[in-house]
Amino acid sequence: MSGLLTPLTDAFGPLAPAFLILIAGAGLLAFILPSVLQKRIDPLDKLKALRSAPSAETMHLREKSGAAAKLDKYAQYLEPQDMASMSKAKLMMMRAGYRSKNAVRIFHFAKFSLGLGGLLLGVVYTLYLQSQQGELPMKTILLHTIIPGGIGYYLPQYWVQRRLQTRQQEIIAGFADALDLMLVCVEAGQSLDQSINRVAKEMRNGYKSLAEEFEIVAQEVKAGKERVQVLKDMSERIAVPDVSSFITTLIQSATFGTSISDALRVYVAEMRDKRVMRAEEKANTLPTKLSLGTMVFTLPPLMVMLVGPSVYSIAAGLSGG
Repeated sequence: MSGLLTPLTDAFGPLAPAFLILIAGAGLLAFILPSVLQKRIDPLDKLKALRSAPSAETMHLREKSGAAAKLDKYAQYLEPQDMASMSKAKLMMMRAGYRSKNAVRIFHFAKFSLGLGGLLLGVVYTLYLQSQQGELPMKTILLHTIIPGGIGYYLPQYWVQRRLQTRQQEIIAGFADALDLMLVCVEAGQSLDQSINRVAKEMRNGYKSLAEEFEIVAQEVKAGKERVQVLKDMSERIAVPDVSSFITTLIQSATFGTSISDALRVYVAEMRDKRVMRAEEKANTLPTKLSLGTMVFTLPPLMVMLVGPSVYSIAAGLSGG
């Protein structure tokens, strides 16, 4: 070592041993560093990464939901900030059949965009009228500008209310048949949960909205939610008096331990009577509805045929005289 260090000391001075150690350490680090960087991945870590990685279907669903998520930055302008108003808006959208997380946001965005579009359309139409007819009164300008904007703003509200009423009418129309099927299932030995699943499956072709509600009940019960609360949520979502009475009957039957089949049998008989009464009510209102059509479309031609010849004869006599 002395024979090796003497030339280095003569060449680099007394710090030559330090330089030698530094060069040796740098060489050792350069030799070890690639093996450290190429460390083998633990198989368990690889399996965890594969399990946590989203599948292609999940990524596709996230991309689809990302289109509606573009409105997140405007959520404070498109959603009610009051919790009571937000809950009321969500309940209204759920009753109309819109259960998406962004349903309220999209609803308010539709109101804003259609209102603004109608307002712009009214402005364009007013400018066109001014170019054709000259100066217009201020009242005419305001009416032609504001009315299209108001129509566009309230059109989503009308659409949701109309869909809500249509959905409730569909549920009312199919509820008696659903209870008949449920009674048959319960009397055949199936449990209430199994009968609800069966009703949801069989009613889908005829009454889709009612089948969806029963399917939600079945899925929530299967997920472990308390049945009484699930039934109360169904009653609140549908907001139909017949369904609310049925839910109350089921809850009371489960609370007091009475037979569900007996309660269903009594309630099904009542629902059949109500369906007959609704049919009779519509039949009784039919003559009143037909009388208006008769007066509008039948009476004027009849008067022309009866009075027309006399009028013609009087007119001819006066002209001849």
